[in-house]
Amino acid sequence: MLNATWLETFTTLAEEGHFTRAAQRLNMTQPGVSQHLRKLEQQLGQRLIARDGKAFTLTAAGEIVRDLGLSRRAQERALHRDIARDDPDQGEVRLACSGGFAMLFYPHAIALMQKAPGLSIQIEAAPQSRIVSGVLDGDFDLGVIAEKPFHPRLDAQHIGQEGLCLVLPADGPDRPDFDELQALGLIAHPDVARYADDVFSANFPNSYQGADRLRRRSHVNQIGQIPLPVAQGVGYTLLPRSGLAAFPFADRVKIADLPQPQFDALWCISRRGRSWPARVGRIGAMVQRLAGDLD
Repeated sequence: MLNATWLETFTTLAEEGHFTRAAQRLNMTQPGVSQHLRKLEQQLGQRLIARDGKAFTLTAAGEIVRDLGLSRRAQERALHRDIARDDPDQGEVRLACSGGFAMLFYPHAIALMQKAPGLSIQIEAAPQSRIVSGVLDGDFDLGVIAEKPFHPRLDAQHIGQEGLCLVLPADGPDRPDFDELQALGLIAHPDVARYADDVFSANFPNSYQGADRLRRRSHVNQIGQIPLPVAQGVGYTLLPRSGLAAFPFADRVKIADLPQPQFDALWCISRRGRSWPARVGRIGAMVQRLAGDLD
């Protein structure tokens, strides 16, 4: 690899056509310029100038090396411009979150990408363990999770909370008792046991004996499909509020009025010490705003 300092000295010498003027421009001595020239010629194994007394002309190799030096200068100027610009409308952002939050976030991401064709937003719906490991490994720029991680390489910012909703058919009771729920039957999904422990332990402490004792009508692992049987009168379910945000039949379900509302905290996580480009900061602000609206 060519020595960048020697190349810049030679490029300036070729531009000035004079050793003294090149030395003055580079704030060097004339012998220093000559030394850089000799070292560059030795590195290349080619003569770069042909001397004629105190004057000189470039050899064919010298013209090629001068053009390379000018090209590298232009590349460095372009690099500095790109770094200084840090355009929030350019580049890729990778976000991992729950399926419910993904449904809430994705329409806003699509609208943003429509306005910014150079922006790419990648979203993965994943369980909390995958989100944490993915942020640590650099697979994701940002993650949204429900429990604060205590890890020395992660930063965690509390961005809000969302209610855990007991979702019933639209004609169901506003405040059901536990026997009514058991008669209706649960539409289960991968996270329902945790939600049931939170919601039912607080609201039906004398009746609830664990998620394994709940009567199940069905099981669905696609979050967009979970409320569908409820909307058709088949069972009830438990979801965070974001899980209903994009449900197209929201008028066919109702959220029960519980005496002891329960909430999931929302934390935005990223790798500690990393300096984020503007596009990641922009998505982080959007995530925080959406999370705040769920309170």
